[in-house]
Amino acid sequence: MTSPFLDRLARGPLLADGAMGTYLYSRGISFEHNFDELNLSQPKVIGGVHRAYLAAGADLVETNTFGANRLRLAAFGLEDKVRLIARQGARIARDAREVVGLPAFVAGSMGPLGRPLAPFGSVSPAEAEGLFREAAEGLLEGGVDLFALETFGDLNEILAAVRAIKSLCTLPVMALMTFAEDGRSIVGHLPADCYAALADAGAEVVGANCSVGPQATLDVITAMVAAREVRSPGTPRPRLAAMPNAGLPQMVAGRYVYVATPEYFGAYARRFVEAGVSVVGGCCGTTPEHVARMRVDLGAAGASAPETALRVEPLPAVPVTPPGDADTPAASGGEAEPAILAKLRTGFYVSVELDPPRGINPQKILTGAGLLAQHGIDAINVADSPMARVRMSAQALTYLVMRHYPQFEAILHFTCRDRNLMGIQADLLGAHAMGITTILALTGDPPSTGDYPNVTAVYDVDSVGLIRIIKKLNAGTDLAGNPIGERTRFAIACAVNPTADDLELELARFREKIDAGADFAMTQPFYDMAVWDAFLARFGPVPIPVLLGILPLQSFRHAEFMHHEVPGITVPPELRDRLRDAGADAQAAGVQHARDLLYAARGRFAGVYLMPSFGRYENVLDVLRD
Repeated sequence: MTSPFLDRLARGPLLADGAMGTYLYSRGISFEHNFDELNLSQPKVIGGVHRAYLAAGADLVETNTFGANRLRLAAFGLEDKVRLIARQGARIARDAREVVGLPAFVAGSMGPLGRPLAPFGSVSPAEAEGLFREAAEGLLEGGVDLFALETFGDLNEILAAVRAIKSLCTLPVMALMTFAEDGRSIVGHLPADCYAALADAGAEVVGANCSVGPQATLDVITAMVAAREVRSPGTPRPRLAAMPNAGLPQMVAGRYVYVATPEYFGAYARRFVEAGVSVVGGCCGTTPEHVARMRVDLGAAGASAPETALRVEPLPAVPVTPPGDADTPAASGGEAEPAILAKLRTGFYVSVELDPPRGINPQKILTGAGLLAQHGIDAINVADSPMARVRMSAQALTYLVMRHYPQFEAILHFTCRDRNLMGIQADLLGAHAMGITTILALTGDPPSTGDYPNVTAVYDVDSVGLIRIIKKLNAGTDLAGNPIGERTRFAIACAVNPTADDLELELARFREKIDAGADFAMTQPFYDMAVWDAFLARFGPVPIPVLLGILPLQSFRHAEFMHHEVPGITVPPELRDRLRDAGADAQAAGVQHARDLLYAARGRFAGVYLMPSFGRYENVLDVLRD
């Protein structure tokens, strides 16, 4: 399986964020408070910390879940909320990334259990693995990109954590131990021994964090570099990471203060990279100011281009039909068919769905679109605030993607929830002027399911009424019969859900959509082709092309969530069992099942549209790969 995180490291060093706990402390939250619980009670505060680090230039942020395990949380009466706190921590970090709009990675932070393992304590390695597995499951449910094991002083304990994660998934693991000024861990392990053991256990990145400042950490890293160089050919040689403290703390006016300045940290960031480190960041006492300085100094050293800089490259023009050009079919009233409809009838069409960001910066989505552009995808389709959650306008993002990558066809999801009849027609005319001429007509999820359950929905029309409006525009008038000048040339898609609970209603609605003028259909994702056979047995031949929706499953828990918590999705029990039995290979099993669906779709459907989970575009490329 491909890993965007490891692919990114192959291109050059990556900048991680700084401290969470001491940064919260410096903002007035005492150490007596459980910082992990803030994911539930003060998510905006935690999200603000993540956004500050991203704005400073971090390529990676760690979730606020360092102590989110059953033993540590028990001291606060929170032992039954491990998964909830971990899952929410991952979601807060992902939301912050979306708001800032930068292609950063979210690492699931996991720290020691808080009690020593045998033979020093009473926790057995098997018990430790179970406790770490519970925490990792919550982070996986929240959608982390990798795991960051940090501040471990006992090699045996961090190895138990690595085993727990590897038993669940194939996401990369960054394993960081902490060393004292004498260069040994708290139980006496040497850096070279730690590197070798963690490499053999499967950690993709190994390094040091916390306890000491940059100077002593560099000595530890130097020892790990030497251990890496003497590894036998063919054995794993993980990359290295360094995240030191901002020196040692001192008490000033009743509060702990760390003395290492951002300028000092920036200079050491360059030294770490020169020593062979691939991930540089900070631990206790470091702040967004430290990260911003490291960003500047790493850029000055030419170590890596700052991938998270707020920027959008110059945009190529999108060709649109010039108004009044008498030679064009649109201007002359001709009936030339939209190009997408001919393609749907003559080939196997592939589209990939993009979700707009929650903030103002589209860079992460554009980066994903660029990856898709390199692999010959026919089209992108852009969702319109699914689940009634506020996101950037789908129309705006579609236009941006088209301007960057004009080779794509674009399918705009368009809902009736948020616009009255005037707004619907105005936005459609605007979309057409932008060159967006394929519309998926949707009623839209009700606000009660989303971020603003008390807002007023419009619903002047539903998806059938929207199709009729678009047909009127294609005929040259608005809904009231007023001429609009040139006819629009929209291709109209509709949705169909063969797994609907009320199948009779769905059959009737699908006929209405076709009768209203839908040109092609896009199915809700389903996981058993027998579902489509049963639907056709009731409906009969479908007179328009149909695209099969495929959403690759990432894990057993992902399958359980989709089946039990997402309206309109049914995951067969045998597939859920298959993912459960696959264990750490569940993601690969999910991809293989999606490939099987894709293969079965050829000859039966006009094409497919793929929906990446958690924005993992590389996952849908795995589905398409021969």
